[in-house]
Amino acid sequence: MSGGPKNSVFTLLFSDEARLRELYYALTGIKLATDTPLIINTLEDIFYMGRVNDISFEADGKLVVLIEHQSTINPNMPLRLLLYIARLYEKMASGKKVYTRKLITLPRPQFFVLYNGKEPLDQEVMRLSESFANTTFESRNLLELEVKVININYGQNDTIVRQSATLYGYSAFIYKVQEYIKEGNSLEKATELAVDYCLSHEILQEFLDKHLEEVKNMLTQEWNLEEAKEVWFEEGLERGLEKTARNMLKIGLSPDIIAKATTLTIEAIEKLKD
Repeated sequence: MSGGPKNSVFTLLFSDEARLRELYYALTGIKLATDTPLIINTLEDIFYMGRVNDISFEADGKLVVLIEHQSTINPNMPLRLLLYIARLYEKMASGKKVYTRKLITLPRPQFFVLYNGKEPLDQEVMRLSESFANTTFESRNLLELEVKVININYGQNDTIVRQSATLYGYSAFIYKVQEYIKEGNSLEKATELAVDYCLSHEILQEFLDKHLEEVKNMLTQEWNLEEAKEVWFEEGLERGLEKTARNMLKIGLSPDIIAKATTLTIEAIEKLKD
């Protein structure tokens, strides 16, 4: 799987202009006129090791960045979006005389994270200023970026999700895959069952008919990557606890106290002594 997939199911689904207009209406309540030009300008390979699950587009003087996020919400998302939008603006300003007296106008940015991870979350706004140190010395932030995080798991934020038939269909499809996996099916079988369910209930029917094999392949790679990231996190956490335990042993703390502080077993701590 060299290089990873170039799209996720999310980006394949919403790279269609009509579906993207529909999604934008669901998120903002603003309906873009059909004759309003919509320019998709997504950057490649920015966020997740070759897996592109973001979409950016320009319409009606706005530059909108959408991120589909499956795992635990990352508190550094505003910073990552700042780097992303800087790249987009850099591309827009390329070839223009940025040092002249003439003002270069830029589309106003909007940021959304569509979350379908496992941890409970409804909606929230994440701010870049939450990352700033020594904020007590300033009465205001001279640099700010806000991103709206919306839980699109099936049954969550229905007033938003159901405004877009495509977003609702995507939410239902992912939910059915998860349900069939819980029943003990393999990912491949769960995906097949979810596709059959959606087709029989006229959910994403046209999309699945056209992109069935792509969807199966993408979903397999997406799921494998999410599982890998969870394993990496758990392994990193375990290594961190072991390092802490070693340091506590060095200063003479007993294995009982260390076990309570780190949740490691007495046996694991005794092995670290050796």
